[in-house]
Amino acid sequence: MCGIVGYIGHREAYPVVLKGLQRLEYRGYDSAGIALYDGAELKMCKTKGKVADLKTKLEAEISTKGTVGIGHTRWATHGEPNDVNSHPHYSNSGDIVIIHNGIIENYDSLKKELKTRGYEFKSDTDTEVLVNLIEDVISKEDVKLGKAVQIALNQTIGAYAIAVFNKQKPDELVVARLGSPLAIGVGEDEFFIASDASPFIEFTNNAIYLEDGEMAVVRRGKEVKIRKIKDDSLVDPYIQELQMNLEQIEKGGYEHFMLKEIHEQPSAISDTYRGRMLVDEGIIRMAGMDDNMERIANAKRFIIVACGTSWHAGLVAEYIFEDIARIPVEVEYASEFRYRNPVISENDVVIAISQSGETADTMAAIKLAKEKGAFTFGVCNVVGSSISRETNAGAYTHAGPEIGVASTKAFTTQITVLTLMALKLGKFKGTISHSDFQYHLREMELIPNKIKDSLKSDTIIREIANIYKDAPNCLYLGRGYNFPVALEGALKLKEISYIHAEGYPAAEMKHGPIALIDEQMPVVVIATKKGHYEKVVSNIQEIKSRKGKIIAIVTHGDEEVRDLADHVIEVPETIESLTPLLTTIPLQLLSYHIAVMLGKNVDQPRNLAKSVTVE
Repeated sequence: MCGIVGYIGHREAYPVVLKGLQRLEYRGYDSAGIALYDGAELKMCKTKGKVADLKTKLEAEISTKGTVGIGHTRWATHGEPNDVNSHPHYSNSGDIVIIHNGIIENYDSLKKELKTRGYEFKSDTDTEVLVNLIEDVISKEDVKLGKAVQIALNQTIGAYAIAVFNKQKPDELVVARLGSPLAIGVGEDEFFIASDASPFIEFTNNAIYLEDGEMAVVRRGKEVKIRKIKDDSLVDPYIQELQMNLEQIEKGGYEHFMLKEIHEQPSAISDTYRGRMLVDEGIIRMAGMDDNMERIANAKRFIIVACGTSWHAGLVAEYIFEDIARIPVEVEYASEFRYRNPVISENDVVIAISQSGETADTMAAIKLAKEKGAFTFGVCNVVGSSISRETNAGAYTHAGPEIGVASTKAFTTQITVLTLMALKLGKFKGTISHSDFQYHLREMELIPNKIKDSLKSDTIIREIANIYKDAPNCLYLGRGYNFPVALEGALKLKEISYIHAEGYPAAEMKHGPIALIDEQMPVVVIATKKGHYEKVVSNIQEIKSRKGKIIAIVTHGDEEVRDLADHVIEVPETIESLTPLLTTIPLQLLSYHIAVMLGKNVDQPRNLAKSVTVE
């Protein structure tokens, strides 16, 4: 969850590290800290709060000189967010400093052992245990920092991405990863360390992504040396060319990243199907499927594993795959799937969905599925991420960097990829006619412009937000393909406004939630004229008769629901399987405007982080 960044080279490290932390703050923002080495002294400043708080404190308290630096922005696991528990952490001697993303599960037993050897601890963190363990190895075995880190990590249990600096070896940084992402930016006689590539994209477009169980010694002016943590074997570094650019990770004139990313959805969806969906030729090209079509098409069952918003995309995919490709689908929370001894066979295909490609529970589910012999297919956004490397095959969403913690364009581009997969599979199996296949392709091609049309409702949505911003609760109802959209709409409101909201299948309202309906309860109903429309209208009438306040998402020109609802937001018409790509847009905007009106931090909601890389 946390964000780590480091620099060693010929530049002043402070501005590089600080800007890197600002770009990584979506990963955690409970506290932040920086350590700098100026050639003589190792200086550190850290504080509870945001990176902006750190900047103010640091520039008032210490010199920012130095060409080596590491920084950290924290999402707290061990120890409450405060100045002491903030990273970086010193060893007892003050010579060694560390930043860490992850959890050391056996830290307590290690801490007890180190205390018997005279080590003292100032914080409640597992990380301070690790840095002192490294120092202990150096003192006992008289080894260099890299070897000490390796020995120490072989004594730990858990997940980590770390960067370690020893002022006795001032021309090197040691980094390692297991279960948490870590990238090394390779420049001219300089190196950058970060949880993802965004902190160094303006300096280099060459990056090395460490694999699980690897560590690297990064020396000023030298080549990167990568080794396996377990057996010390050398690994040839693979340098990738980055696909992102600086413009993608800036706000571009929008007040918040979330709003920018909502408005980027037309182009993000176009980028996702561009080159894959050839409408005139009636072809869908997806290398991950083309190379494995027999294995995928002959599956007896698809199991979709995901968390959060990606799980909602998986629920939409369940409808799409079963409808178009006629393959039974189960959708599982990755966090539950891995712990309940699931029945998996060699005839199953496990589809893992994750925006970051680093979600710890989803990664664990993939490994479990592979152990059972299932074929694994990844759907993720980040090129070079762990899930893209761990799965047998996969497809990128090409949404571009998503900085806002509440996912928006990740959701719609995931649905786009999954729809293309279902259509391609349906055509291969003969479960969709040629004419229906072509019709779906033509309608998909129109979706970006239809989303642009949906975004024009922003003024109406802002007015509705102003009316209901103080509501303590909200219900979201949908049927069929739009039931998962109701869940996603409720999640967005909870995430960024902290208003309690729940999503339900509309027909389930009578089985409990209807007891909550009164004149104070806003109910968002997705009521497009595709699929179960008459049933949804009946549900609206039931709400209306109990004085509930109805906000309806309807197809352009719908008069029947307009006469019943208190507020109407229109979206363009499309085929039923594609309606989630349109109906989710007003729900994103509604949650955004309510949160802004309530003065919430939209891009960094409390207690949340973008990428959940720990259990």
